[in-house]
Amino acid sequence: MRKQYHFRKRGEDTLIWDVHRLIRLSQDFEINDIPLSDIKELDEVFWFQHPPEKPTCRAVAHHAKLIQQTNLEHPIIMCPESRILDGMHRVCKALVLGEETIKSRKFNTMPKPDFVNISAEDLPYQEEDI
Repeated sequence: MRKQYHFRKRGEDTLIWDVHRLIRLSQDFEINDIPLSDIKELDEVFWFQHPPEKPTCRAVAHHAKLIQQTNLEHPIIMCPESRILDGMHRVCKALVLGEETIKSRKFNTMPKPDFVNISAEDLPYQEEDI
């Protein structure tokens, strides 16, 4: 699995979680089906919100490829406020396939971020087995 991070703005700070760690921490959580209609991020800017990201045709094609390659057997991960921490490509695949629900795991409390106020270019991006 490619190395990924989840970024979230809190006031002036950018909090960053290592997605591999979120997956490990949530692996024993209960799995529930949630309606795609409950996923707010489907109608928000999600992938292109951090400079220098831009929704170029090449970037959109890259995400389309990731959507095709994803596996819906792996639950998405949500924060306590029911926001996506990991799995937006799976959510999009489920939407394209006409699914009404998707498997999810949800944190009751957020773990501490792995990084704060680090630019994406400065994060380690090695492949990792989880």
